[in-house]
Amino acid sequence: MFIQTETTPNPATLKFLPGRTVLEHGTLDIRDANAAAKSPLAEKIFGIGNVDGVFFGSDFIAVSKTAGEWPQLKPLILGAIMEHFMSGEPLLKSGESTAAGDGEEFYDAADEETVRTIKDLIETRVRPAVANDGGDITFRGFKEGVVYLAMKGACSGCPSSTATLRHGIQNLLKHFVPEVVEVRPL
Repeated sequence: MFIQTETTPNPATLKFLPGRTVLEHGTLDIRDANAAAKSPLAEKIFGIGNVDGVFFGSDFIAVSKTAGEWPQLKPLILGAIMEHFMSGEPLLKSGESTAAGDGEEFYDAADEETVRTIKDLIETRVRPAVANDGGDITFRGFKEGVVYLAMKGACSGCPSSTATLRHGIQNLLKHFVPEVVEVRPL
């Protein structure tokens, strides 16, 4: 098994590409060792130490570190990923799901058409680009011209996430949806 790695805009996060499907549907952002209990692979990665996030995408695993250097951590993470996939063990323990648990979306019913356009732009133009960087972004709400988004994986805590929101996503949404005045993380 050959696992490729890629850097992300977040220097504390490295993207691992095992060359096979990781998650069939959705994404899963695990931010602590307690939450890692739902996935045998996440438990192994958190067990390495100096890890504060594991993010599963469709075909990648993004790992965020708290301390240490990638040349020391990378081989240990590669070993855990390889061992997991070679064992044939499922990514999630029985009964667990990738349900995001982000809470309910919020917006005024009168803004339904605007929200539909915003969601479509996020799904077709923003999420694929963010996934390339080892993260995910989801719509959370729209109120008084402000779009609220949840950033996950490598995007969460990334030094360039503010620039991504302000200069990338905000400009895109404002261009296509005149009702949008600002984009904020939630």
